[in-house]
Amino acid sequence: MQPMLYLAAAAFAAIFLSLAAALYFMLRGGQDDDAQSRPKAGRMARALAFRIGFSVLLFICILVGWKLGYLHPTGIPTGK
Repeated sequence: MQPMLYLAAAAFAAIFLSLAAALYFMLRGGQDDDAQSRPKAGRMARALAFRIGFSVLLFICILVGWKLGYLHPTGIPTGK
């Protein structure tokens, strides 16, 4: 496989893991009523921010890979 496919797979894994981490922090955030529950909301927001960053990075990598010729579009040819 090409290196760009490894990068795309790693980015998808990072997106999924950060989304799972945000879900975990969201579900655990409301259980404690002490001072420790406040930073958990910040961890959820940070995990969601990382997910957005990984998504933007994946999009940019796909565009760069297409522009450099590493990735080729497939499917129905235009005009047919």
